[in-house]
This record gives sequence, C-alpha cells and structure tokens, in this order.
Amino acid sequence: MPIPEDVTGDEIDKDVRQELLSLPKSLAEDVAKNLVMVAKLLDEEPERAYQYSRIALRLASRVAAVREAAGFASYAVAKYSEALAEFRAARRMTGNNDLWPVMADCERGMGRPERALAMAGEPEVQKLDRAGQVEMRLVAAGARRDMGQADAAVVTLQSPELASNSVQPWTARLRYAYADALLAVSREDEAREWFAKALEADQGGTTDASDRLAELDGVEFVDALDEDEVADAGEVVEGAKVTEVAEADDVAEEAADDDIAEAADDDADSENSENSERGDAS
Repeated sequence: MPIPEDVTGDEIDKDVRQELLSLPKSLAEDVAKNLVMVAKLLDEEPERAYQYSRIALRLASRVAAVREAAGFASYAVAKYSEALAEFRAARRMTGNNDLWPVMADCERGMGRPERALAMAGEPEVQKLDRAGQVEMRLVAAGARRDMGQADAAVVTLQSPELASNSVQPWTARLRYAYADALLAVSREDEAREWFAKALEADQGGTTDASDRLAELDGVEFVDALDEDEVADAGEVVEGAKVTEVAEADDVAEEAADDDIAEAADDDADSENSENSERGDAS
C-alpha cells in the first residue's frame, strides 16, 4: 500500500524505535512507516489501518510492538479472534500485563463474556496500574450486561475512581458507563446526573454524553439548512403556490365554461318545449 512522502517513520515512539533496532536498517524503516500509518488511520479509517498493520506484521512478526499494533488494528475492525492472538503474542514477548483488559474485551467480542469476567478476577489484574484496573472494571461491567446481569453491572462500576472528584483520562468513560448502566435498570434520574458528570469530565469529546442528556430531556435536534438550501426551499414553496393558483384558475375557468354550456342547453331545451306546446295547440 502507498505511504505518503511526508511519513518518514521517525514519528513512532522511541520505545518502538528501540525495538526495531533488531532489524536491518531498510527493513526497520519500512516497518516504522507502516506502523505510523496504522496509528494515523486507526480511529478514522480502521480498515486501512488494518491493511497497513498486516504489512508490518508480514515484515516483522517477531517484534512485540508490531504484534501489538496488529492487535489493535484487528480489534478496531471487530476481528476479535485475530486481535486476541496478536495481543497474546505481544504479551508473551514482553511479559507485560497492560493488554490484559483489551484481551478480556476480545473475549466479550467473541461472545464469551463468562471468560472475560473470569479474567477480571485473575491475579494479573492486581499488577495493572490504576488506569488498567479501571479499564478492567469497564470490561467486567460490560460482561455482566452481556450476561443479562444489569444490576450487577451497576455494582461492578461503583468504585473509588467513580466517586473521586478528580478528572483523570478515564473519568469521562467511567462515569458514562455508570450512567448507561443505571439507565438499563430504569434509574433515569440518577442516569441523567451521571451523564451530566461524564459530560463535565469529557474534555476530549470521547463520549456522546451531551446527546444522551438531550435524549433524556426530550430534546430533538433538527439539522439546520444552510442559506442556499433555505433559498431553494423558499423557491420550491413559492413555485408550488404559483402552480396551485394557476391550477385553481384553470378549474374556475373550466367550471364557468361548464356553467355556460349547461345554461345554453337549458335554454335550448326550454325553447324546444315551447315550440312543441304551440304545435300541439295548433
């Protein structure tokens, strides 16, 4: 796949660059460029990101960073089995547990929420940093909902991180998930409160909390027409009115013609009747 000329490969993280030093220089440059493309496209064009990740994987499957990037690209296009295999490979290479929550979420994606929930109770979770533990809690709550345990999902999300007033990178998503869980058990007033709290913490616009709030408040959004569309709409309406008037005039004229014709017929019938009576009298 083509790579833009302004992509040099130097854009990658220094730790990833360090991993690529095990490769021949030209190969390392090619892999780096493909990894840059994966990162650039992952959110907006996941299918293309996936294609670049497969190229990088073909070039350097023994590099942990490549396996991890391939995992996230597969995850983004809902290829959960592939993603899980790549994440497991990356974890074996590094011995790092950071991927544990997303691995559990892959189990959910594959229709195995019970396995995801079991992973939430494994010792590996205790080795995660705070952000990782919050992520694991979100996955576990999702697994509970997958299993039809909506009330348990609410309880799963109740934590010191949820109660904290400090805003962290995970705060908006945690509050949003809690609000959504509350809504699922028909606790609408509380859900509205937590959607509002999620919106307050969502500085990067990572959730649609504002839309959910509007929905709960019964607000409907209508796309505004631009000026040209408004003008065009006005012309259409005006044209329709002119057409209606013209059609009405035509109908009136036709009716008048019919009345005149009918009156003439009546006169003719009357005259014929009178003539007939005179003939009878004679």
